[in-house]
Amino acid sequence: MPRTAREKSESGIYHIMLRGINQQNIFEDEEDNKKFIDILERYKTEIGYKIYAYCLMGNHVHLLVKEGKEEFSNTMKRIGTAYVYWYNWQYGRKGHLFQDRYKSEAVENDRYFLTVLRYIHQNPIKAGLVKDIETYEWSSYKEYIGEKGIVDTDFVLSMWDTDRDKSIQSFIVFNAEISTDECLEVTEVRKTISDKEIKELVMDKYHLVLASLQNQPQKTQAEVLKYLKELDGSSLRQISRLTGFTVNKIYRS
Repeated sequence: MPRTAREKSESGIYHIMLRGINQQNIFEDEEDNKKFIDILERYKTEIGYKIYAYCLMGNHVHLLVKEGKEEFSNTMKRIGTAYVYWYNWQYGRKGHLFQDRYKSEAVENDRYFLTVLRYIHQNPIKAGLVKDIETYEWSSYKEYIGEKGIVDTDFVLSMWDTDRDKSIQSFIVFNAEISTDECLEVTEVRKTISDKEIKELVMDKYHLVLASLQNQPQKTQAEVLKYLKELDGSSLRQISRLTGFTVNKIYRS
């Protein structure tokens, strides 16, 4: 069955959502987050597209962008291919990382533009990752309140006031408003699990201290590693840190 053609934005502005296959994490640690942002910046320089907002959420990404010298579908292929190449090399894996095609919607007016902007910045709060927007490290919010990065903040801030300081205050107030915005909604966000919870689960199930796993028979090692990988919310980096095994060994177990 042929794929449905993407909606073409007359403004050139799109809300993009890219998610991991089977809801798997696409960011294991801050190095992965930084790499994805570096890739966004590289192609922004090459192609000239605009970034108005982003949020990296563990198993998915939201972007608010305006296409540059080429259609953004081509730009997304470049971004996705570059990141998958990095991720597969980093973790010694092969195959797909992202689920099907990325999702997108056209953003044609200022009102919906600001709705999407706020929705993206509030993602970490709605997912229960933080209580305050400004404490989440991997979104563009911080760039609007002073930390220079890859986002084209001037365009957005000019929507409120010509005075930048006043505009920033209006931006903060707007993003703090309680909202029920739903834009390319992700119905299930992968939760996280603490080191303490993992250690307790292993003790209850296998009656062993997780730090001693390397001293156990290979059959036990393989069984426990498989169990840890299947835990909802665990990551390869976290398991590696707790067990002392390399990420590659854990992935291949």
